[in-house]
Amino acid sequence: MAVKNIQLTNVVAPSFHELHKVIKDVLYSSYWLKGGRGSTKSSATSVEIILGIEKDPLANAVVLRKTAESLRESVYEQMLWAIDILGLSEEYHASVKPLRITKIKTGQRIIFKGAEKPKKVKASKFRRGYAKYIWYEEVDEFNSMAEVRTINQSLGRGGPNITIFYTFNPPESATNWVNVEIEQQRIRKDVYVHHSDYTTVPIEWLGEVFVNEAEHLKKTNVDKYNHEYMGEITGTGAEVFKNVTVRAITDDELSTFDKIRRGLDHGYAGDPMHYTENYFDKTRRKLYIFAEIHKAGLSNLKATDAIKRLNPDNGAVTADSAEPRTNNEFKDLGLKIEKAKKGPGSIEHGIKFLQDLEEIIIDPYRCPNTKREFVTYELERDSNGNLRGDYPDKNNHSIDATRYALETLIKGAKTVKIKQKPKWYQ
Repeated sequence: MAVKNIQLTNVVAPSFHELHKVIKDVLYSSYWLKGGRGSTKSSATSVEIILGIEKDPLANAVVLRKTAESLRESVYEQMLWAIDILGLSEEYHASVKPLRITKIKTGQRIIFKGAEKPKKVKASKFRRGYAKYIWYEEVDEFNSMAEVRTINQSLGRGGPNITIFYTFNPPESATNWVNVEIEQQRIRKDVYVHHSDYTTVPIEWLGEVFVNEAEHLKKTNVDKYNHEYMGEITGTGAEVFKNVTVRAITDDELSTFDKIRRGLDHGYAGDPMHYTENYFDKTRRKLYIFAEIHKAGLSNLKATDAIKRLNPDNGAVTADSAEPRTNNEFKDLGLKIEKAKKGPGSIEHGIKFLQDLEEIIIDPYRCPNTKREFVTYELERDSNGNLRGDYPDKNNHSIDATRYALETLIKGAKTVKIKQKPKWYQ
């Protein structure tokens, strides 16, 4: 096979050499490859797929983008490039109608699909084998992970060691679904997350013009440079909590938490009830959030049972005071409920307290909804694109419950009084 004479270092940038090893050893089933412009992540992915097809005669590939019209000029050409660079041009046949690449000797195929309607992306019948490789190029163009899962459920069956690649440039906003999703994927044992940028790529591969443009932007607009070329999530300026760390909180850590704080935000109609448990490290000003109940339509009796399972010693729970009847029912059912005092400015003061913490550590296994709300909570913009000054009252159930749990700390926090400006200044 001609590919044996190709040196990996000549076709894959140094930052992808470790990736090649873990793919070769079949250590993971999903690979999330993110990075900036010119990082060559798409090139590395296409090479790995061709190498896999050459190694396994039952391996076929499905390559997807959100829209079909973008396939030919991007991933189709990319796969042809990989075949050429590996010295296999004579062994593959490429067709445009339908958009397909076929290994002549075995009939193995690489097919290309647009996913405008994810539910209609059906598994393809292959003359030989199954779809061992699935590649989502520019996965951030999809609307949600739910769309991707729908497609995976259709394509991801038929044989062993199915490998899925997701390649993308991280969107600017930390609240974009793909940036949120990758943090969830990162903690899975079957997922490999890789980040790359152009600085590890040989300059002759990119060309001097590309490098010069990147370096010019670095001098003139470092935030844009960090986002576009380094693949960093620089934010939009609307994020409320920039001090959140998403990671598992270990049992050893939990065993050291000596004062647990509990908060409860009542559900209304379709809104979920949210119960939270957390620990505040005063010395290091770190908040650990490690337990939640988040559910809509939960009766007070069922909610009480669920809370008692997390809180068997019946520690005090600070609850939203806007529903005294609900609080009384919880008391009658045996919960030790304390009403949140709230008051004018309590929302702003509470959020400011949380923003000023050194770190808010959220366990994504125990508290997936808390993680989602804290990470995606943003200020809204007006019709001119300017940020509004008030905090949106939606998708903030865990945030409210956390404020209630910490109310005594928040009220005791020192505040700086701003002196009134003299009349001549106004």
